[in-house]
Formats: sequence, structure tokens, C-alpha cells
Amino acid sequence: MIRTIVTPKDQTISFDIPKKYIGKQIEIIAFSKDEEIAKETSVQKKVSFNALAMDTRNYKFNRDEANER
Repeated sequence: MIRTIVTPKDQTISFDIPKKYIGKQIEIIAFSKDEEIAKETSVQKKVSFNALAMDTRNYKFNRDEANER
């Protein structure tokens, strides 16, 4: 990996790459050092689930009835 900082004197910059990079895909990124890199912002999802209010007092669960086929 090569990383360098340059101060361009005009709109065109050229540079040499190492021989081991020839024939490979390379990525070139240019941004100003005082420019903040945009960070991904996650969207806060609103919870739309409303629990139903049920009165379960005096409720008896019948396991045999639940398992009947």
C-alpha cells in the first residue's frame, strides 16, 4: 500500500506506481485533508409495536389441550 500527501500546483497530478501493481486493479482516492470524511449515519427506526393489554389473572394453561392434534 502506498499513501502520500501532496499539495498540487495545478489541476493535474501524475505519479508512478510500483511494478507489482501493474495488471492489478488499484483504487485511487483524492480528498482534501481539511475535508471531513462523511460517516455513515444509521437511521433510527421507530418502534411501532403496541402490546395488547390482556388481563391474565386467574388464567390456567392446559398443556394437554394445547398439544391436542
